[in-house]
Formats: sequence, C-alpha cells, structure tokens
Amino acid sequence: MAEETSNQTVTIDGQEYKLNELSENARSQLVNLRVTDQEITQLRQRLAIAQTARTAYANALKTELPKQEH
Repeated sequence: MAEETSNQTVTIDGQEYKLNELSENARSQLVNLRVTDQEITQLRQRLAIAQTARTAYANALKTELPKQEH
C-alpha cells in the first residue's frame, strides 16, 4: 500500500505534485479543498431542486388566480 500512495499525484495550478512529498499541512488543506468542492456540488444540486420547486409553485399559483378580462 505504501507504493500505491507514493505514486499518487495532484495537479494544482498546472503543476503536478506527489502526495507523499507534500507536508502534512498541505495534505490537510487538500482534504479541505476536496470536502469544500463536494459541499459546493451538493449546494448546487439543492439550489436546482429549489428552483424547480419554485417554478412549479409559481405555475400552480397562476392556475389558481382569477381570470382577468382585458
């Protein structure tokens, strides 16, 4: 398993780094970035769901409004 992690790399700003050569703090910040990216993805999905629901509610409201004559 040690060989497996020694071959892993990450690319940051176009520069490739070996994970096993990064400091503990750098690896920790990398984990933080990955967690944050996952949270952003989940929030975007929740926003899409909320926007779809809002559109459905607005359409339902329109069908309930009294018809106006022009």
